[in-house]
Amino acid sequence: MNASHIATPLADTVVPSPRTGAVAGSSMRRKRVLLLGAGFGTGNMGVGALAAGALTIVAQRFPRAEVLLLDYGREATVDRPQIGGRVVEVPLINLRFSWKPHLRNNIARLLLVAVIARWFGPKMRARLIGRNRWLALIDDCDLALAVSGGDSFSDIYGLGRFFYVTLPQWLILLLGKPLVLLPQTIGPFQRPMVRMMARSLLRRAQLVYTRDEGGVTEIGQITDHARFCPDMGFVLEPRAPVALDLDGLACERSSEDGPLVGLNVSGLLMIGGYSGSNMFGLGVDYATLVERLIALFIERRQARVLLVPHVFGAHDECDTAAIEEIYSRLCARYPGRLFRARGVYDQSEIKHVIGLCDMFVGARMHACIAALSQAVPTVGIAYSDKFAGVFDSVGAGAFVADPRRQSLSAIEELATRCFDERETLAAQLELAIPAVRARVLGLLDSVA
Repeated sequence: MNASHIATPLADTVVPSPRTGAVAGSSMRRKRVLLLGAGFGTGNMGVGALAAGALTIVAQRFPRAEVLLLDYGREATVDRPQIGGRVVEVPLINLRFSWKPHLRNNIARLLLVAVIARWFGPKMRARLIGRNRWLALIDDCDLALAVSGGDSFSDIYGLGRFFYVTLPQWLILLLGKPLVLLPQTIGPFQRPMVRMMARSLLRRAQLVYTRDEGGVTEIGQITDHARFCPDMGFVLEPRAPVALDLDGLACERSSEDGPLVGLNVSGLLMIGGYSGSNMFGLGVDYATLVERLIALFIERRQARVLLVPHVFGAHDECDTAAIEEIYSRLCARYPGRLFRARGVYDQSEIKHVIGLCDMFVGARMHACIAALSQAVPTVGIAYSDKFAGVFDSVGAGAFVADPRRQSLSAIEELATRCFDERETLAAQLELAIPAVRARVLGLLDSVA
């Protein structure tokens, strides 16, 4: 992984930096912006793409702004991602999601103090807030932007995940700070209590962006501040890795050896979701689907296949372990035709790898966005409804395969059509992507 993305711990337990002062030649202080629900240390390059996209958008609207992450962590750290060709420092204000109430940065404790502070006048409020360094730093910010991991403003992943994501957003609102929900999937909400809490929060947000155009109508019944905007991953810039290991594959698109098809294998789907028991209700065996797609492209279309991870790490749901399992079973069958991306890459580097392909098939949505945004024809293997809205935003909605409802043969047929029509589809994406990028870059234009 690029060294600029390695989070380094700070000497103190909370980011101690005060305002950095006035902008040169002006009496105005720098705007301080909080980013919630995204970061660079998860191993999930979809979350990294959202964080980098958000930083790109903030830089477009507020070029001199200071951005801090508000998220959970045992210690305060500083990430140093490359944004717009330069390294930027992004400190973390570390909260704790813990049963230990004595921790001064415990999210429950911070919420309680914020509630109590609302009962008092400005002087007493300032004293209460000032006694806690975490609250004081949050209260010193001008704007909060929430990403919610892209799709976690929902209870689809469980009640705990919903609270994990939304409690920091409630803290922002209790402190009286403007909250903007950046483009993400809102819902679904399976529990009445969660639905009620979500509606209350959405009503209090300054703006709510959904990356699903159809979601604007639904959210519009809750708040007048609902807007559509495509996913922030569309503005993530690709960057060639310093060291690239593609298992001996030449780094080029179509060659005399045949077109190159990228295939993102999801470790999460391979193990049956977080529950391990077909959590997403797939009607086909995912490992069988992957093997049949590989056979389709290599045997029937004489293509080369590159297995591409988008979630790195040692945990069960990471993509690298799933890829190794598939590769070990099939490499002897397809010598010189089946390859894998080895090593660890950041969100911009893995986007570069994906951009080498002539066509792409992905089960991680931001792997698909990395392809679509580079005009690479893509088939999305959807395990939730979020895929449809994102693909629709670039006119590629016809190429969402849904293994919850479609058969293996139907998915193979769709992949075959995408492969055969890839040149036409690539030309269509080349026309669509510039307008999509411009819309994303301008999403904060109305925010003061």
